[in-house]
This record gives sequence, structure tokens and C-alpha cells, in this order.
Amino acid sequence: MERNYPAVTVTEKAERALRGGHPWVFGDEVLALEGAPENGGIVDVRSRKGRWLGAGFYNDVSKIRVRLLSRNPNDRFDEAFWARRLSYALDYRRAVMGEDFFSDCRLVFGEADQLPGLTVDRFGDVLVTQTLCLGLERRKELLFPLLVRLLAERGAPVRAVYERNDVAIREKEGLAQGKGFFAVPGLETGLDGHVTISENGVLYDVDYVDGQKTGFFLDQKYNRRAAARLAPGRRVLDCFTHTGSFALNAAKAGAEHVTAVDVSADAIALARANCARNGLEDRMDFVTADVFDLLTRMAAERRRDYDFIILDPPAFTKSSATVKSAFRGYKEINLKAMKLLPRGGYLATCSCSHFMTEPLFKQMLHDAAADAAVSLRQIEARQQAPDHPILWGVPETNYLKFYLFQVV
Repeated sequence: MERNYPAVTVTEKAERALRGGHPWVFGDEVLALEGAPENGGIVDVRSRKGRWLGAGFYNDVSKIRVRLLSRNPNDRFDEAFWARRLSYALDYRRAVMGEDFFSDCRLVFGEADQLPGLTVDRFGDVLVTQTLCLGLERRKELLFPLLVRLLAERGAPVRAVYERNDVAIREKEGLAQGKGFFAVPGLETGLDGHVTISENGVLYDVDYVDGQKTGFFLDQKYNRRAAARLAPGRRVLDCFTHTGSFALNAAKAGAEHVTAVDVSADAIALARANCARNGLEDRMDFVTADVFDLLTRMAAERRRDYDFIILDPPAFTKSSATVKSAFRGYKEINLKAMKLLPRGGYLATCSCSHFMTEPLFKQMLHDAAADAAVSLRQIEARQQAPDHPILWGVPETNYLKFYLFQVV
């Protein structure tokens, strides 16, 4: 097939990364340009010896100069190509998520679906999108109606598409921030920004206009279910509860009592409303407090109020430069939790930071257990739900670590 795309010649380092499965070429890995690449347009990527390595989106505003789209030289980037790419993503979710595909599910997970920089979450019949790649931003008018049609064909009709592009990282791609309904013929654009979903049998109000990220964290879905299996009859402390998801799963599973803690009064208000929505007021209470301060105070008082503690903090690091500080933060909360639990108590603990790698997280847990003079009996080691697939060769897609322990 004749190729009429501009070409980018890359370093040996970039070639090794691409051949190993990574889809990015960084600016300092570009050796030469042939033709006149257009930002957001498609370019061929070649080795120094002229070997074709793939084709992808070009953007000289971004540190990620090329985001690879295809390693097949026969691909034509027409509507049929995008329909295939979206269909692969949808059919994968339907296979691995079962009935959850039709309710709350991440339909597109960026590079893991070879749709770079694109996130699409499904909350009932509302799609919430985030686009962090200029090339796909320029193709939304094709992609989003196509996605709606493909979902309808699979028995999952869509009522509205909402964009959550209010993130600073878009500016690093030369893209403006913003949010709002995306106009697709036949869909609604005047909704109130709230939808009720059911996850693991728990009802939640999802605020997809002003909630964090796309409105709800779907990646912990099955980890919440795993933690809930340990909850019946126990006194549970859920730290960093956000909108109450782990706490609600524990309460619904039959915990004797659950205390949900978050530093954000707004988050606690949402968690309390979700508690009422599920009729669980008689076994839950809510505390607005800094978790670090609360655990420190409880440890100093030698409290033994809980026999199951859940730690689901936000990412303590979003770059390699702050990993050491994050390690100390993770260790502090885990050490305090281990000291607060009675022998035989249970701990659920996790990190959602890609930079806090699994070896680092495990080392932190070893150090915390040693300092707390306890042993950890591992029940389960888990990762993100399979609608957030981990693509080997792309470590950025492997970010969530989740452990269940008995403290002995």
C-alpha cells in the first residue's frame, strides 16, 4: 500500500520502546522529519535504518510527539477503521464485564484500547468522555456518534454524551479546557448532570458535571466487592471515603457498623446522601476529618474501635519526583492502621498511583508491618477492574494496587 503520510525518524531508544509495545515517541526521541507533519495529523514512524514502526498522531506542542495508532501498514484511517477500533473495545467489555457492560463500565481506556488519550465511561444511559489527545479531539464528530450507534446495536442505548475536558493536562497538548454536552443527533443535551447507578447492588448518585474525574471511580468495583465479603458482623473504618463506596459496600454486606471519613465536607455530604439512598442510616456514621490526623489521634489514644480498616487514598504522587514523599505518606497511614487493629483484624489497602509501583508498595507494607510489630496474612492481591485493562508494554496502564490482609 502506498503511504502518503509525513514521516518521523526516531532514536534507537524510541525504536526499542515501540517494538516492545509502548505507543509513545517523546520530543527528544525525534531525529528527523520528512514532509510537513500537521499537529493532530497522522505520521509514519521509522527507525534510523528506515524500518516502518507504525503510524500515529503527531503533535509538536506536546512532550509526547507521536501517539501510535497502528502497527499494521495496511490500515486506512477511515470510518471503517474507527468502527473496528471502537468495536474491539466494546466487545472486550461485554465479554469481561457481563451485565455490568450495560450499566456502569469504562468503555474506552485510552492507550490500552489503542485510542490514545480517550476515556469513555458509561453511567446508565449517559456517556462521559475525556479527550487528552489532539488527534482524537479533531475526530470527535466522527467517533462519538459512531460509538453511540455501536452501543445501540449491542442493546445499550445512550441518552446523552457529556465531555469532562476540564483538566489542566489538556493544555500540555495545546487543547483548551472545558466541559459540556456533546451534540449527537437524537440525543439530549439539557439534563441535570446527575444519574443513579447500581454497582454491586449499591445505589449511587453520580454527578458527572462537577464530580471528580468523570463522576465516579469505576476501577475499584470488584475490589469493593472483595472487601465487602469480609465486612459482615465487623466494625469498619473507611478512610478517604470520597462518596462512600467502600463504606456502603461494607454496610450493605452486613457490617455491624461503618464509620466513613473524608477531609472534604462536600464528599461526606454525598456519602451521607448515598447512605440514605440505600437505607443504611442505622449502621453508618460520617466524620469530616483529615485521615492522617484522625489515625494519629486514635493511635495515641490506643483505640481499638474497629476490626476492619479500609485505606483508599487519592494518589499521593503523580510524578517520579515525589515518590519518596508518597512512600512516607502511604507508610504512615498503613502503620497507624496496623497499630489500631486488634490481632486477627482486617486491612484493605491500596494505591492508585502508577509511580508508586507494586514493588515499592509491597516494600512500604513490609516496612510498616515491621514497625508496627505485626505480621500480614495476605488474603488477596488485586488490581483495577478488567474494564480498565492493563496493556503489557505500557506500564502507565498498570496503576492500581489493592491488598486484603489479616493482621496477626
